[in-house]
Amino acid sequence: MEQHPWWHKTILYQVYPMSYQDTNADGVGDIPGIIKRLDYIQSLGVNMIWLNPIFASPKVDNGYDVANYLEIDPQFGTMKDVEQLIHEAHIRGMKVIFDLILNHTSDQHPWFQEAIKGKNNPYRDYYIWKDGKENGQKPPNNWEGFFRTSVWDKEPNGDQYFFHLFAKEMPDLNWENPEVHRALEEICYFWLGKGIDGFRVDAFIHIQKEDGFPDLDLPEGEIGLAEEYYANLPKVNMYMKIFTSRLRERYPNIFIVGEAASADVHLARKYSDPNEGGCNAVITFRYFPVDENSKDWRLNGNMQSAPLLFDRFKQTMHTWQDEMADIGGPTLYWNNHDMARVVSRVGDDYIYRDNSAKMLATLMYLQKGIPVIYNGEEIGMKNLYIDHLEDFNSPEANDFYKKAIDFGYTREWALHNLRETSKDAARGAMQWDDSEYAGFSKVKPWSGVNIEPSYTVTSQVSNPNSVLIHYKKVLDLKRTDLFIYGDYRLLETEDSLFVYEREYHNKKAKVICNVTDEPQIYPLEPEPENAYRRVILENEGIRIIKNHVKLSPYGAVVLLTDFEDFD
Repeated sequence: MEQHPWWHKTILYQVYPMSYQDTNADGVGDIPGIIKRLDYIQSLGVNMIWLNPIFASPKVDNGYDVANYLEIDPQFGTMKDVEQLIHEAHIRGMKVIFDLILNHTSDQHPWFQEAIKGKNNPYRDYYIWKDGKENGQKPPNNWEGFFRTSVWDKEPNGDQYFFHLFAKEMPDLNWENPEVHRALEEICYFWLGKGIDGFRVDAFIHIQKEDGFPDLDLPEGEIGLAEEYYANLPKVNMYMKIFTSRLRERYPNIFIVGEAASADVHLARKYSDPNEGGCNAVITFRYFPVDENSKDWRLNGNMQSAPLLFDRFKQTMHTWQDEMADIGGPTLYWNNHDMARVVSRVGDDYIYRDNSAKMLATLMYLQKGIPVIYNGEEIGMKNLYIDHLEDFNSPEANDFYKKAIDFGYTREWALHNLRETSKDAARGAMQWDDSEYAGFSKVKPWSGVNIEPSYTVTSQVSNPNSVLIHYKKVLDLKRTDLFIYGDYRLLETEDSLFVYEREYHNKKAKVICNVTDEPQIYPLEPEPENAYRRVILENEGIRIIKNHVKLSPYGAVVLLTDFEDFD
């Protein structure tokens, strides 16, 4: 009998705690709110929950700036609440993983507060320090961070600069220091001792920086992104392999999924190879090629809306399926807390909202790999409508808006692009029912909320044609051996179609998806002898006539052929 690692059966549901369920009427989601909704989460068919950060934090970056890894932020609840959440999830057969931030801390963390006391402080070497140029008047080099500023800021009480890839309030840890490894390991042991089942490791690909911190070749006074010097460097996988191996000595069955935003398929395989990597799986941001030619190169490309190029997307997914096949496949996702909502970004959130949401779920999650579903996706939640510039929390939004206006674009053009691309658009409150604040809270949510009576859990749970019920059907299939372990084969079609097969033992499934808003026809080969072909999943408007399938706009159908002997 074939032996497969247990995590190949993982179906992961991402909960953004601030936006999921508020129980104390402060407008912010909390841990008791997640506990309240565990039966709902279980009903989806998932078996693991990933929580975005709930640690004590000043919230410069919505919790990714941790001030204390061993305390729960009071905004979310108490340690007792978290212990109850873990217990209640386990009772329901679901594992729980937490976000683990290894690359940096908050500047309010006790380690950094000690480090800024002076060069001789024992915590000084927990962070990265350099002398400035020109007698300390200029930063040590010309690297730009991910928040569009220099990676260097001068310490408040001295003359050196500290390194930060993200906000200046988020200094990077020094992974060259073994004491940092040990301190972070102890944090992991604390939470694993509480019963959690692993971690989603944030930004781990940045934990090594290039020795010597060389300048980029840029004109004097300019800064630039320097990913070749602080992303995916050779020691990253070594650090992670050693770090997670030590955790597994005590907790052998933990699940580690790493955020490897810029990793290509070869790096992703290296990071998650059982014999070489420190992770069981990784999440990359490299799946979704868009039409870059439609963007204005003078403005931040990440904040300009552009259509997904499905022809290139098909080939991208084929490559990832092929390269990752023997280690369980890649992670499968459409969106998360850092990306705009899929039905708005890729589908059609206006005319064909339901069909496009169902098609996208069918297309993505029946491939080989681990589904990662972002809360609200399962009811077809669209982008949060944000009307005012000041309501965007992204640090880059103001800069993008100002430059767009300077270049002659209208206010509406700039706001439209921000609405379509901003991570804030994905963080609207979960839509539970048709009450004033969608059942999320009794008061106005911190993030805003779309009021859409047809796109709530309450309205969809008993509607057999809803997006929610379709997601449940997709995940019912995903739990079968055919869709966990089956071979994957992309079929050559027109760009308007995405068609692939999954095959395992005596069963073969064909997944046929129309990725356009126009009807399409797909020819079927004759049914084999001593085999039986039937529809096991479809969305609205599918017709099978003789040897072809008529697909409605954004239509999707799954055909199962069973090769058993029926005589």
